Amino acid sequence: MKKVVVTVTNDLSTDQRVKRTIEVLQELNFEIYLVGRLLPDSMPLKRDYKTVRFKLWFNKGFLFYASYNICLFFFLLFRRFDLYFSNDLDTLLPNFIVARLKNKPIVYDSHEYFTGVPEIQNRPLIKKVWTSIERFIFPRLKKVITVNESIASLYKQEYHKDLMVIRNIADSSLPPVKLSRTELELPEETFILINQGAGINIDRGMEEALQALKFLDEKVILLIVGGGDVISQLKEMAITEKLEHRVIFVPRQPYHQMLQYTLNADCGLSLDKPNSPNYQYSLPNKIFDYIKCSIPLVTSEVVEVKKVVGKYQVGEIIDDHQPENIAKAIKAVMHKGKPYYTEKLKKAALENQWEKERQKLKDFLSPLA
Repeated sequence: MKKVVVTVTNDLSTDQRVKRTIEVLQELNFEIYLVGRLLPDSMPLKRDYKTVRFKLWFNKGFLFYASYNICLFFFLLFRRFDLYFSNDLDTLLPNFIVARLKNKPIVYDSHEYFTGVPEIQNRPLIKKVWTSIERFIFPRLKKVITVNESIASLYKQEYHKDLMVIRNIADSSLPPVKLSRTELELPEETFILINQGAGINIDRGMEEALQALKFLDEKVILLIVGGGDVISQLKEMAITEKLEHRVIFVPRQPYHQMLQYTLNADCGLSLDKPNSPNYQYSLPNKIFDYIKCSIPLVTSEVVEVKKVVGKYQVGEIIDDHQPENIAKAIKAVMHKGKPYYTEKLKKAALENQWEKERQKLKDFLSPLA
C-alpha cells in the first residue's frame, strides 16, 4: 500500500476540504498520514488514519511559519512516503524539497490565492518572501489543484499553467437528528443571523455586521460560530456598542455539531470585503453549508459568491459594507421570508454537491495510486 503525507498548518480538527480529500485518497487505497499543528484549544482527534500535530512554541507570525516549516522538513526527510500532498503555500516548500530529494510525486492544493491574503498586503517584506517561494516552485509543479475558476485564471495568467478546479463544496450529509434551539441554548422567538467558520479574520465584515444590529429589530441576533483573529475584538465591540445581549459567540465545533446551529438559523452571512485579491475571488465553503441547511444568504459582491447567489437567487447581495446597507439586505430577507427561498435553495443544493466534485478529484489523483 502506498503512503501519502497530507500537510496543513491548521490543527486538523475542522478542515472539511482536507477531510474530504483524504476520503478520496483512501478510496484509492493510500495509507494516510495527516500532519498539522496542536493549538492550546485544539479539539481531540479521532480518525481512522495516522495524524501528527506539531506542538510549537509560536502560534502566529513569522516565527510560527518558520518553526512549522523546519519541523515539517525534518519530519518528511526521515520518513518514507510515496506521495506528498501539500495544502496551501505555507506547507509547500518542505514538501517540494523532500519530494525532489526522494524523486517522489507532489500534489499542491491551493485553497486560496495565498499571496493575495489581506494579512500580508501591507507587509512588503513578508509578501516578497511568500511570492518568491511561489515563483520558484509553482512552475515546477505538475499536479496543482485550486478551489474555483477565478483563482485558477489568476494562476494561469501568472504561470501559464492549467489547474484542476475542485470547488470547496459541502457534501450532502446533515446531522441525523436536528437539535432544537432550546437544546442549543439559543433564544426561541428571534431571527438568527449566523456567521460560521474557522477563519473569522480581518476584512470578513463581521464588525459591520455587528453594527448593523443597531438598525434592526431587537429580536434580530447575531450568532458567530467558530474562531479567528478578530473574535476578541468582536467581543469587546459588542460590549462597547451595548449589543452583548444580541451577539452570541460559540467556539469552534465538530462539523455536524456546527451544522446544528446553522440549521437553527434564519439567515447566513458571508461578508468578505473585496479589499484583497484573495477575498475578491474567494468562494467560502460556508456558502454551501448555508444552502444545504436551507437558509437564505446575505453576501458581499465578491466574484464567485455573487455568481452562486445571483444564479440561484438564494439571498441578497450588498453593494457596500455600510452597516445600514447590511441591515437593509437582512430586512429584505426577513420581508420575503424563508418560503420565498426554499425551492431555490433546494435546487442550488442539488446542483452543488461534493459528490460531483469528488469524482473529478478521484480521476485527477488516480494515476498516482
